[in-house]
Amino acid sequence: MSPLPSFESRIAFVVELGRRLHEYGTSSQRLEAALQGVSDQLRMACQLWSNPTGMIVSFSDIGPQGDPTLEVSRIVRLPPGDNDLGRLVEADAIAEQVLNGEMDLDEGREALRALDQPESKRQRTLMVFACALIGACVAALLRAGVADMISAGVVGLLIGLLGDLAKRSQRFSESYEAVAAMLATVLAGLIGAFVWPISLQTVVIGAVVILLPGLTLTNAVNELASNHWVSGSARFAGAATVLMKLAFGAMVGDQLLALSGIEQLGSGIIKTSALVEWLALPLSGIAFGILFRAHLRDYPLVLISAGLGYSMTRFGGSVLGSEIGVFLGGFVISAVSNAYARWFNRPGAVLRLPGIILLVPGSVGFRSLSFMFERDFTLGFDTAITLLTVLVSLVAGLLFGNLLIASRRSL
Repeated sequence: MSPLPSFESRIAFVVELGRRLHEYGTSSQRLEAALQGVSDQLRMACQLWSNPTGMIVSFSDIGPQGDPTLEVSRIVRLPPGDNDLGRLVEADAIAEQVLNGEMDLDEGREALRALDQPESKRQRTLMVFACALIGACVAALLRAGVADMISAGVVGLLIGLLGDLAKRSQRFSESYEAVAAMLATVLAGLIGAFVWPISLQTVVIGAVVILLPGLTLTNAVNELASNHWVSGSARFAGAATVLMKLAFGAMVGDQLLALSGIEQLGSGIIKTSALVEWLALPLSGIAFGILFRAHLRDYPLVLISAGLGYSMTRFGGSVLGSEIGVFLGGFVISAVSNAYARWFNRPGAVLRLPGIILLVPGSVGFRSLSFMFERDFTLGFDTAITLLTVLVSLVAGLLFGNLLIASRRSL
């Protein structure tokens, strides 16, 4: 890039890029590596410390002799990021255009800021219905009966409506997970008491699966494994807090049902055929594509990735055991997403996130805390050990996949 833009312009662009990547759900080690690479190309030394709620960045200008001259630091306070594949792809494309000289730094910064558009009513409506579809599909993947699938979809619709309300109310957002789990349990119990027999736990897990922080737990352990201990610990604590709110809300809902004296019509444990399970897989991929706000042109990739990760885990687990199956799924998805990123010069997250979302152990953590709230500590600790085993297996698969095929600019 010649002549080299001013030091202030370069700093402003890198900070704005870091802000966008953070907001779109990039983990700390990937964010730091990405900004380090961009800063190197802009001839700046960059020292970055990232955590789930902010960044501290220090820049040094590299003089003609290669020695650092001016030094500037920035502290940026940010809310925890949310996965947004569409805007992540756009932010990455803007960075590419700036680094290739197709766009100057000021234009790039303005283009990044232009990504901050509020969700349209259509997008919000799709998100609500995606929650219902995910609930029904997850119940189908658990081989639940038709009644359970429909019930999980109805309860998932309630979760989606509450989520839309939480986005517009700061006060409600703080207690959203607990209230959502409580109302989901109560609604599922009412359906099971007055409509048809259902498997209450399956319906509740299918409905609240979008709230389970399995992906956050996976990122936390991945950060810890990458020596990002502060960020990993903070992210792990945040995920544990969400799990506790969900488990407590579900327990309160269960107690309300017990106090009301309402009795369930039956267990509702009616297994469907494997065909229903595999038909639900592409539908769940579409729903997660909506939830991750992927571009329409990337939906085929989302479907392929979700199917590949789930299939590798399912078949690998049936032959080698569940832990090896999860490891194999994470390994394949990590390697394939990195290969895609390198060959097509686009973020590998487009394949990585949909590929591991059905592998993350959020429901296991939810069940472990639920058992502990019910004072069944033996079963609770046993389930918690299962959670840690699945987490380690998945993160190991992701790390081995990165070892096989290096990521491209870390995104």
